[in-house]
Amino acid sequence: MSDAPLPEESGDRIHPGGRIVVGVDGSAESLSALRRGARMAERLGCGLVGVTVWEYPPSWPGYVMGGWDPERDAHTIADDAAREVFGDAVPSWYSSVIRSGSAARQLIAEAEDAEMLIVGSRGLGGFTGLLLGSVSRSVVEHADCPVLVIHGS
Repeated sequence: MSDAPLPEESGDRIHPGGRIVVGVDGSAESLSALRRGARMAERLGCGLVGVTVWEYPPSWPGYVMGGWDPERDAHTIADDAAREVFGDAVPSWYSSVIRSGSAARQLIAEAEDAEMLIVGSRGLGGFTGLLLGSVSRSVVEHADCPVLVIHGS
């Protein structure tokens, strides 16, 4: 076996001008993922997209508690996360996307042409003690791009 370095293939690198996608749900892990994504995007010259996904709970089809608006909550979560990570000076290379539906499916779809997808290991809906939450596990299994899972804050 040779000690020579392996040739670097262009498909194995993050390309400047590409997009890094981050799942943002307001949890400590997702804020850590957004911070990591921001550092990477800035250093690598990529755009950064924070994706917040909302859906009605499956046990409440057609019924919504009076005054509760999960889409409005998603916008609030996205805005609060951007303010937490960037302060009042959100960089021009950052954008926020709000989607409705399954979190894993929406993140996978948004990251279809991305350089990387970054998610927290467990979001707000996780069960204590799980190494990976259902969303992080699903995106690791099904995303077409590299996935970075952030554990802890």
